[in-house]
Amino acid sequence: MKRYGVLILPSSNRVYSGAAVELTRAELEIFGGAVLGGRLGAVETTTVGGVPYVTFGVEGGLGERDVALLSNLSSAYAIFEFVDDLLRPVPLARLDRYDDDLVTIQKYPGKTNEQFTKLLLNVTLLASTWADELLTRRFRVLDPLCGRGTTVNQAMMYGFDAAGLDRDSKDFEAYQTFLTTWLKRKRVKHRVLESGPVRRERKVVGRRLRLEMAASKEAHKAGDVQTVDVVNADTTRIGEFFRPESVDLVVADAPYGVQHGSRTADRLARDPLALLAAAVPGWARLLRPGGALGISWNTNVARREAAAEHLTAAGLTVLDDGPWRTLSHRVDQAIVRDILVAQKPTP
Repeated sequence: MKRYGVLILPSSNRVYSGAAVELTRAELEIFGGAVLGGRLGAVETTTVGGVPYVTFGVEGGLGERDVALLSNLSSAYAIFEFVDDLLRPVPLARLDRYDDDLVTIQKYPGKTNEQFTKLLLNVTLLASTWADELLTRRFRVLDPLCGRGTTVNQAMMYGFDAAGLDRDSKDFEAYQTFLTTWLKRKRVKHRVLESGPVRRERKVVGRRLRLEMAASKEAHKAGDVQTVDVVNADTTRIGEFFRPESVDLVVADAPYGVQHGSRTADRLARDPLALLAAAVPGWARLLRPGGALGISWNTNVARREAAAEHLTAAGLTVLDDGPWRTLSHRVDQAIVRDILVAQKPTP
């Protein structure tokens, strides 16, 4: 059995950096079970030269496809193979299609750490029926609480189709300005399909930005284009803007109920359970059978079991054993964040 070590990517967020080792262990175990055929040996933490590595063994060693999959670990800075007392670098082959400033350049209060966003997207995808197609499938990802688009941007980085919805008009405007400016500045081939108010029965029911883009001129000529579709409206009305069974993954970082609340259509609640009760049935209807939903929230204001009940009530199967239960971590004194992942059963 060959041994490998993951060097953790440095994070500007000191608290998240402290949690990254344990989160990477959990994420690696999920990768192992979902797409590596259970060939990973024990996942451990090993200090090498005073630096912590997440280490693991692999029967037969990592093949080219294995490396391509693990290259997308959310906190992987580098992967090494242990050869006697030496570390041999394993060349990474990330899915990333665009410069990383697409996910890092925006700075604003309340922004979700981009490493955590990638973790949340990864584990949700790995819970889907199509986990084995991570390297080849163009997933359609929806964030029903998208804010200023961190999840939407990470989905774009992977080459996926991305959609989002948020009721805050300032966030929508800020994201629209950022994305259109970024595309022009980077000279990314794109075309705006829709931009402006959405009217129904002569009433404005929301605003929408819908565009298509290609990672290169060659991709554009070949018809290899991604779609981005972001709506300014309340998440409980999501079915008015997206068709049932039209997305593969629903990924959401719920408001933490501390500095800001969890908005439902008619009130501002500090209990995110109110948001889940009102919104999860609509989110679940948008998922294709075999798709997965992943949500993070503050366990200090809502118990895991209570949150899981809302996903189960919407007809989803919660993954609640092994590494799926080891993704909880502290964000600050008032927030302990956890992740729940559930799959929509196939007929």
